[in-house]
Amino acid sequence: MNLSLDTIQSSDFLTEEQIEVRDAARDFAQRELLPGVIERDTHEKFPHEQMKMMGELGFLGMMVDPKYGGSGMDTVSYVLAIEEISKIDASAGVAMSVNNSLVCWGLEKYGTEAQKQKYLVPLAKGEILGAFCLSEPEAGSDATSQHTTAEDKGDYYLLNGTKNWITNGGNASVYLVIAQTDPEKKHKGINCLIVEKGQEGFVVGKKEEKLGIRGSDTHSLMFTDVKVPKENRIGEDGFGFRLAMETLNGGRIGIAAQALGIAAGAYELSLKYSKERKTFGKPISEHQAIQFKLADMITSINAARLLTLQAARVKDAGLNYVNAAAQAKLFASQVAMDTTIEAVQVHGGYGYVKEYHVERLMRDAKITQIYEGTSEIHKIVIAREILK
Repeated sequence: MNLSLDTIQSSDFLTEEQIEVRDAARDFAQRELLPGVIERDTHEKFPHEQMKMMGELGFLGMMVDPKYGGSGMDTVSYVLAIEEISKIDASAGVAMSVNNSLVCWGLEKYGTEAQKQKYLVPLAKGEILGAFCLSEPEAGSDATSQHTTAEDKGDYYLLNGTKNWITNGGNASVYLVIAQTDPEKKHKGINCLIVEKGQEGFVVGKKEEKLGIRGSDTHSLMFTDVKVPKENRIGEDGFGFRLAMETLNGGRIGIAAQALGIAAGAYELSLKYSKERKTFGKPISEHQAIQFKLADMITSINAARLLTLQAARVKDAGLNYVNAAAQAKLFASQVAMDTTIEAVQVHGGYGYVKEYHVERLMRDAKITQIYEGTSEIHKIVIAREILK
């Protein structure tokens, strides 16, 4: 029996609706994302039109209740869709992940009804994009070291500081900003504020020139005496750090799915190429050296997929998914790096040029070991969970 890459995505494991979502994402990626993906990577072009279409298809508010403009789907469907999108364009995949996991999720779970109506509805419909602003020049893995301040002025907060490495930074309209209100309370004095693009004192800095996911826009953001109304605080006073940590836990599932997609895309290209490329009178797929590489790829990818789907199902079951999400993200990001490196090797000299896509996938893979928590931080998270 010749088992395909989708074996563990078959009807034995997925519902009919989940399969439909996966196939719709796959079709969209092939039809709309693939044609211009090399050009967008080369020229660092954000996929504006494609993201608009993704919103219309319901991919930007997948897990949001339909009463707030979302698709009302489960986390498994979300993972399947991100994997398919990221096989072709990881930049679109991360923009999708941020909007779903880091912005819509927190607003729906902890936002007020007024916040949901004003911000969540257009975000879930894909009419606007959101960004999540936690990292700073001195607060990356150490998220408690927030130097951005939100001084309580009674009816509003006065926001000052700088945020770094913000995905969707230039194309977002709504920003969830983590800031320190009471330094004496440390992480219990941190708040999350909703900031709108165009507010006085809010400046979007230059776009970063990156190794990978070059179609995704990453910016620094500067806040100088930005007045944020009290009604734009999410949750009670001091709830911001907990919100950020809970949000990142879900975001890790999205990045695991992105990493999985990058790896699966590289494998599929390698498998196809190995059957077409001939050396010494036969396809290179008949050489044991290449067969071993393909065997390692598919085994690792399927293991990563099982971990990622497990994390999604634990989350859907309403159980504690911190450990499952951390394991999925840690393992899938390593698989993405290992698989794409081998994919370039399988392609030989062709793997080193843009036309064959795998060099881009290799560059895209690296960031999955860094954002949403570095691999080292994930090992700390996992260790803490198992030693409780």
